[in-house]
Amino acid sequence: MGGFFGVASKHDCVLELFYGVDYHSHLGTRRGGMAVYGKEGFNRAIHNIENSPFRTKFERDVEELKGNLGIGCISDYEPQPLLLQSHLGSFAITTIGKINNQDEILEKAYKDGRTHFLEMSGGQINATELIGSLICRKSSIEEGIRYAQEMVDGSLSLLIMTKDGIYAARDLYGRTPVVIGKKEDAYCVSFENFAYLNLGYNHDRELGPGEIAYITPESVETLVQPREKMRICSFLWVYYGYPTSSYEGVNVEEMRYNCGSMLAKRDGDSVHPDIVAGVPDSGVAHAIGYSNESGIPYARPFIKYTPTWPRSFMPTNQSQRDLIARMKLIPVQALIENKRLLLIDDSIVRGTQLRETTEFLYRSGAKEVHVRPACPPLVFGCKYLNFSRSKSEMELITRRIIREQEGDNCPEEVLEEYTNPDSCRYAKMIEEIRRIQNFTTLRFHRLDDLLASIGLEPCKVCTYCFSGKK
Repeated sequence: MGGFFGVASKHDCVLELFYGVDYHSHLGTRRGGMAVYGKEGFNRAIHNIENSPFRTKFERDVEELKGNLGIGCISDYEPQPLLLQSHLGSFAITTIGKINNQDEILEKAYKDGRTHFLEMSGGQINATELIGSLICRKSSIEEGIRYAQEMVDGSLSLLIMTKDGIYAARDLYGRTPVVIGKKEDAYCVSFENFAYLNLGYNHDRELGPGEIAYITPESVETLVQPREKMRICSFLWVYYGYPTSSYEGVNVEEMRYNCGSMLAKRDGDSVHPDIVAGVPDSGVAHAIGYSNESGIPYARPFIKYTPTWPRSFMPTNQSQRDLIARMKLIPVQALIENKRLLLIDDSIVRGTQLRETTEFLYRSGAKEVHVRPACPPLVFGCKYLNFSRSKSEMELITRRIIREQEGDNCPEEVLEEYTNPDSCRYAKMIEEIRRIQNFTTLRFHRLDDLLASIGLEPCKVCTYCFSGKK
């Protein structure tokens, strides 16, 4: 994943850009970057933020960068924004999305004419540079953006800054958000709509699916009208979104309360925990919703250690990630010993971290640990966003169990049964997860309840990772 922020102002915008980008730090853990345009032309700074927060790395850059136009990003993968020079002029570009057909695009680029790309470590190329090259194949930036989006199998939202203004484009199916803020003498564009509120901006509007807008300090002009069909990612509400975020008018915190409430209604009188708890941070609001609905007290039997773990730092090495997950959470013995706990986490992906959390609760004296993931079982790897570091679907705990039951080549119609909460195969899979994880009971959020928790028309929400349906 990743997030971006841009400012077009009649005054120097660097400080606003700095804080606006920083408010996207929950969306990425590897790279941060800012690019500006002013009297001295284009300037840029990119830093590795794996071991320290964005603000720490960019404090000196804020003093040195000058400009009234700026874009910046937090990225989980490639360094960006990039500065490119082409027949379209010089511009800075930052992207969010996923390119499934990168090899095909590269092959076509090499076949059409002699070209080259900078190679990153591991033999990879920078996906944002690839998108920039696609844009430069056309006679205008607007035409190039649409060409790049149509070429990409996956998703693509982006910001492009020229010397005169900022182009903002939302993915063709609106899988990720792009919102506009305004105040006197300035406009801004952002992934998260809360990022500009403390900077004095008011909400202007959200771009629609496929919409392309051109932003200057004086105005926002729609260059390409939005499409009707939308498939915004449901996982934004379940996990990625910050509590103060809203997408398509639906607030993340409120959605999570709704989610927890529906989980409690499904449980009814079937379990009798002493307390309800959420795995910090994303599980907390879901747990509050469950507690409010059920009347069972909400408590914090473990606390996230924020003085030295203030952000979602997660290295790519799995053993290091598992260790860090353990180090972050510290148990509160008095709230665990001889207690029956109902624990809500945003999801179960591999199952490693939640199993270890459950084990330390038992070691701390818990009598029972009931688990309620706040979304349906993840059965399919996401085709549209990089929301998981899983290299393969077979890293998902669900797919490992399905393979044990059905073999390596599970027919599509059989796989579909594992997504149906009313089927025998689904029930068998859930019981096997419960047994492996050593939970007292396990009940996942149903897909119909998840969609009801969000409240948008189901046809507007992407649930591919749960259902396998595009």
